[in-house]
Amino acid sequence: MLHARTGRVGALLLASLLTGCADGADSLAPPRADPLATTPSFTRGSGSTSALLGRTTFSDPTDPTFKVKRITGDWHVEIKSKPAFDLAVQRIDFPAGSHSGWHRHPGPVFIQVVSGTMTFYESDDPTCTPIVRSAGQGYLDAGDHAHIARNESGVPAQNVVTYFAPPGADLRIDAPAPGNCPF
Repeated sequence: MLHARTGRVGALLLASLLTGCADGADSLAPPRADPLATTPSFTRGSGSTSALLGRTTFSDPTDPTFKVKRITGDWHVEIKSKPAFDLAVQRIDFPAGSHSGWHRHPGPVFIQVVSGTMTFYESDDPTCTPIVRSAGQGYLDAGDHAHIARNESGVPAQNVVTYFAPPGADLRIDAPAPGNCPF
């Protein structure tokens, strides 16, 4: 009896792990909520697939604050992090009708729409106003609240996403639907 129960538990655990990665999203999401529990359930992406193209940590061993500053004419850029940061790049494919699920990030995320059209919604927008970006346009997510990316265009879309995150942090943090949007 104990052996049969252990075998079923092991099979259930393996099945849930495989199901959690079935969409190829490289997500380190919290476990699915118990359907009988009263805690909010997290939304999962639907149909999108992703590939992590690279991730590395940037730090300065001689200074606890990592700094890069460049000024060229009237153009200025500065990146400053304490003590270090990870930079990760990911390609995400969105077939027509797919979405990312509600989620947030531990730091800023620069999203480039490289093909198709994507629609973004913010959890802190009470009117659920769509933010539409087409190929060649970008969308900046500061990472401080949840959002969702949806392909509502009827044709495939692709994003290239650049994450700035604390070293070793999960790049995606799944979140419950905030209730401000009808979906």
